[in-house]
Amino acid sequence: MIDFGRFYQQIATGPLSHWLDTLPAQISAWKKEQLHGGFKSWEKMLDNLPNMTPSHLDLKNSVTASRDPALTSGETRRLNNILEQFKPWRKGPFSLYGVNIDTEWRSDWKWDRVLPHISPLKDRLVLDVGCGSGYHMWRMLGEGASFVVGIDPTQLFLCQFEAVRKLLGDDQRAHLLPLGIEQLPALNAFDTVFSMGVLYHRRSPLDHLWQLRNQLASEGELILESLVIEGDEFQCLIPGERYAQMRNVYFIPSAKMLKVWLEKCGFIDVRIVDQAVTSTEEQRRTEWMKTESLAEFLDPTDPSKTIEGYPAPLRAVLVARKP
Repeated sequence: MIDFGRFYQQIATGPLSHWLDTLPAQISAWKKEQLHGGFKSWEKMLDNLPNMTPSHLDLKNSVTASRDPALTSGETRRLNNILEQFKPWRKGPFSLYGVNIDTEWRSDWKWDRVLPHISPLKDRLVLDVGCGSGYHMWRMLGEGASFVVGIDPTQLFLCQFEAVRKLLGDDQRAHLLPLGIEQLPALNAFDTVFSMGVLYHRRSPLDHLWQLRNQLASEGELILESLVIEGDEFQCLIPGERYAQMRNVYFIPSAKMLKVWLEKCGFIDVRIVDQAVTSTEEQRRTEWMKTESLAEFLDPTDPSKTIEGYPAPLRAVLVARKP
């Protein structure tokens, strides 16, 4: 059974304490009303997963755990079989006691693009919005963050995160909550807030930026990563029903327009620090995510376009500060 009680205890004192006015009731309602049909079986798989304490743990360069002595071939096979029950694995990769989870996304590549441009995370309180399986949360701890909170309403991602946590020695410095950003009160508490791969799924992108601002402490830093198009500050794509086969893609601005949006929402020192085309090496189908991926979402005769005829995915990273 996934227990949020330890998280409540950890935030009972400190800058997040007032979150307890609303959070336990939200989690209680979620447990009663909103559980996915597969959630019980995922929880059962979590119970079957052994608690492991790594002899060697690397969160700085990867998410890698190993043990001395190494697992036997039978133990490795059993661990692999349990982790396969949480497919599809989209964000990673993870290397856990000889089981290498080759995820759809090389999220480490995104991290390598982001990290050189942000303030050091050492001793920071961090929020990761739309965190997926929590891969980047572990990398944030690897950079010295003191405490990391991730939010993502997708329940499979919560179970993947809890599985990894169990294999990393039950690390309590990171927690994932099954919530969306719109469910958070204005906490005004985090030193750093990440929103990566979320903005284009929001019907009201400026509201999303205001919600992110409301989570930051004064002088806190926002790292925003999103789909963009080429163009000046007046360019924005509003796709039809699908973009690269994704539903619920509402606005894809240029990076320059996104900078204007951030300034409109009261952020300062806004910088466009990176822009990169998403390659079929960075997002692809694997043994751990066997359904269609980016290669199938691009025009087979012109990979500079999506299958719908829009510009192929281009992603920008912007860094900004709350005054």
